[in-house]
Amino acid sequence: MLSTLARAATRRPLTVILLWVLFLLLGFGLGTGVFGRLSDNVPEVPGTESERAAQYLDRVDPTGESITAVVEGVAVSDPGLRGQVEKAVADVRRIAGVAAVPDPYTTRGLTAEDGQALIVPVTLKGGLGDDAEGRAVDAAADRIKQIDAPEVHVSGGPLLGKQLGERAQEDVKNAELVSLPVVLALLLVVFGGLRAAGLPLVIAVSGIAGAFLALFGFSQVTDISVYAIQVTTMLGLGLAVDYALLMLVRFREERRNAESTEDVAEAVHRTVAAAGRTVLFSGLTVTVSLTGLLVFPSVFLRSMGLAVAAVVVIDMLAALTLLPALLTRFGAKIAPAKSRPEGEEGRFFARVARFAARRRIAVLATVVPALLFLALPVTGMKIEIGDATQLPSSTEARQLYDTVDAHFPAGTGVSPVTVVVKPGTDPATADRIRALSPSAQSRELPGGGTVVQLQPSGRVDGKEATALVKHVRDIRGTEPVQVTGPAARLVDFRGMLSDRAPWAAVTVLAGILILLFAFTGSVLIPLRTILTTLLSLGAALGVVVWVFQDGHLAGALGAEGLGALSLTAPPLIVAIAFGLAMDYELFILARMREARQLTGDDQEAVVAGLRRSGRVVTCAALLLAVVFGAFMTGGFSPILQIGLGLTLAVLIDATVVRMLLVPATMTLLGRRAWWAPRQLRRAHDRFGVREEPTKQAELANR
Repeated sequence: MLSTLARAATRRPLTVILLWVLFLLLGFGLGTGVFGRLSDNVPEVPGTESERAAQYLDRVDPTGESITAVVEGVAVSDPGLRGQVEKAVADVRRIAGVAAVPDPYTTRGLTAEDGQALIVPVTLKGGLGDDAEGRAVDAAADRIKQIDAPEVHVSGGPLLGKQLGERAQEDVKNAELVSLPVVLALLLVVFGGLRAAGLPLVIAVSGIAGAFLALFGFSQVTDISVYAIQVTTMLGLGLAVDYALLMLVRFREERRNAESTEDVAEAVHRTVAAAGRTVLFSGLTVTVSLTGLLVFPSVFLRSMGLAVAAVVVIDMLAALTLLPALLTRFGAKIAPAKSRPEGEEGRFFARVARFAARRRIAVLATVVPALLFLALPVTGMKIEIGDATQLPSSTEARQLYDTVDAHFPAGTGVSPVTVVVKPGTDPATADRIRALSPSAQSRELPGGGTVVQLQPSGRVDGKEATALVKHVRDIRGTEPVQVTGPAARLVDFRGMLSDRAPWAAVTVLAGILILLFAFTGSVLIPLRTILTTLLSLGAALGVVVWVFQDGHLAGALGAEGLGALSLTAPPLIVAIAFGLAMDYELFILARMREARQLTGDDQEAVVAGLRRSGRVVTCAALLLAVVFGAFMTGGFSPILQIGLGLTLAVLIDATVVRMLLVPATMTLLGRRAWWAPRQLRRAHDRFGVREEPTKQAELANR
């Protein structure tokens, strides 16, 4: 397959380039339409009680979603302000699709006790289509914002998803403006020339276009989370640079070792055959790591898994087709790698590898406990849906939250625990449920049912709210009572994670073991790789918990300690970071395997492998860290958590694990590292990846 791709790229480079240009135009044209289709309904899990109850209410409840406005900065008793508010309330009530707008001056709890703020909730009618709901929300928000007051903020409900989508688009744009120039500058340092440095950015732009197009396609059949834009663009940009860097370094080496520097097409063929194989298996391992998300029934996790996997495949294809075509056309102008005296190239990484090999027991006794110590906070990790405190202070939803928090009693505006009491329920059971909250409110549903809303103290998904959900479910017994709302969805989401996580782990680990065995022909190397990767992953996640849950140094990142992580962060960090770790592992193993085939010396192959790959791995990790760091400038806490987790995972894995643990463990295992049972060895000989070392590879490894 790789030979076919290489031949197509070298024989018809202009055709390949033209096809990718059309793909780019499609991605940045049609694909950007995804920004208007984003959803903030992360915790929904089909089939759970909270989701079934929500769907039941959608069918029978005459009222639908709601938005909230808050007015601040003028005394609410001011006659001019009161007249404006009352007129705005009357106008909003007449908007098609609006069910109710209470008068804040006559409704208890809607004016602040300090007299400096008031709340205007707007409830929409049930059963509205997306277009009708959107028109009603926009019209209501526009009318309320016409109130002449220093601060008027409107958010919540469907308006929140729209605001987050606009914020996501702005964050992506800013991150690209920050990261691309820095990445280009670093690539100039690595390659010493603008042509070679610019090619990875071309592949990166292809990855971004692919991210947009993939998300837009998936948005036609499922909800796409607001988080998907940053995460897929972040990963698409980073992996594209990674793969292009690996291919370009190998291309320059092939040209240096070739008999004639004019035979560019032949150098491209050899590059695809060697580095292209690593890129292919890297893309497959990252994709397999993300398939674990498909095991979860959560629409959010499944859509993220599919979208990110699609972006990885697009990056991989761009590196294996577009980059070879570009090299065929412009590679002659890219300088070959400089020839260096024997032993000079990669000297630092060779020294590190020899140190780790000689002091393998000391390295293991130092590094492993240190990583386990960093991972300790994971044992106390908590996940929550979160509220507006996760958003940057410049967002309207956060400003609304801060205003309410400053002027109204604690718990004001917190979404209630919604209990659906269906016909046939024992009245005594319904009374016991109402007794759980002194401020419980009830309303009748068409058909005889009742909705009971229990107002929790504290956060929308805090201990009190989730305990209230569990109390209701304990009380109801076998009665036809269902619980929904944010707290109930969190309880169901946590249950889903605990039930499906073992299956997800088995799926991913089995796939990774098979791919690594096909790549190496070893049973022990895949097991060793998984164990060392879990160490770096645990350390990175532990630091994220320490920062964002416990609040240490969170202010330095423009965030605050929230007492829990966003429920989106841990599964995405684990899935993506695990795949990225496999990425670097394959970079190193490919060189080790190549050196072992040439020399037959297991110990020296470890040193040669790190000597030949250390620079690429280090540069790739640094470039990825720049990309992830740029996306952390947006101030959106879940993205900060994911960005920090991935940055730390990449840096820890590319330095401590791959530079110290890998040579130490490989040396400790010795020849046994490449062992496999006889039957599996025969299977690898027949189906696995095998090739004879090339003359150029022999020259490169001298």
